[in-house]
Amino acid sequence: MSSPTTSAAKSSRAMSAFNPRQAAERFAPWLALVALLLLWEGACRLFELPDFVLPSPSAIAQAAWQLGIGVWSEHIWATLRVTLLGYALSILIGIPLAIVLTSSKLLSRTLYPLLVIVQSTPIVAVAPIIVVVMGAGDLPRVFITFLIAFFPIVVSCVTGLLATPEELIELSRSLGASRTREYRNIRLPYAIPHLFAALRISITLAVIGAVVAEFVAAEKGLGYFINFATSMFQVPQAFAALLLLVVISLTLFHLVGLTQKLLFPWSLPKAQH
Repeated sequence: MSSPTTSAAKSSRAMSAFNPRQAAERFAPWLALVALLLLWEGACRLFELPDFVLPSPSAIAQAAWQLGIGVWSEHIWATLRVTLLGYALSILIGIPLAIVLTSSKLLSRTLYPLLVIVQSTPIVAVAPIIVVVMGAGDLPRVFITFLIAFFPIVVSCVTGLLATPEELIELSRSLGASRTREYRNIRLPYAIPHLFAALRISITLAVIGAVVAEFVAAEKGLGYFINFATSMFQVPQAFAALLLLVVISLTLFHLVGLTQKLLFPWSLPKAQH
């Protein structure tokens, strides 16, 4: 038989385990989403909006279900393949380019303005030209995705590499460390937080790039499907494809964050450990 003191201690632990404020903060986004969907559904039913103007969530779900998993998986894979290839290319080119820009003032003054010009050029306007020059297939779509995704990686990586304390650089040079070791052991670790901040942004931009490329020239993909569905006034199907794009973008965003947490936990703020 437990004493009153033991019972009080158990009750105190149970109350501390359940914190209403923490529970509200955890479930607030989901509750807000449910409330938004209910409001959306109710507005569509109340005002009797036609599906080609604004489909209700139930109409979108029904259209997605009728299309079938096989069709969706085919379009999802086409978009995901281009997204990941363009994103990987932006990393493979962006990080070495950032190292080059920080290692030489001459190259930095020469190349950086060109990068700004490329980034300032509207990709939507250039995309048809890229498709004509590179031909059909994944290559032009991957290149368009790369053009949209690589600039934040370069800029953030340059910022991180230059943020290294100068006294550490001078100390390493006084100890005879090579330029390669300086970057590998000192500059790159300091650049990791900046780099992953850019990688999270770039993965969402890569999804946008893949969709833009599919708008211009594609036979499969969620961007192509949205273009086709709206041309046929199948707006619920277009909304379903749009929601899938949002899910893909959010999933990839969190996967990049998880990669940082697993491989470089020391680079995260203390609150996120």
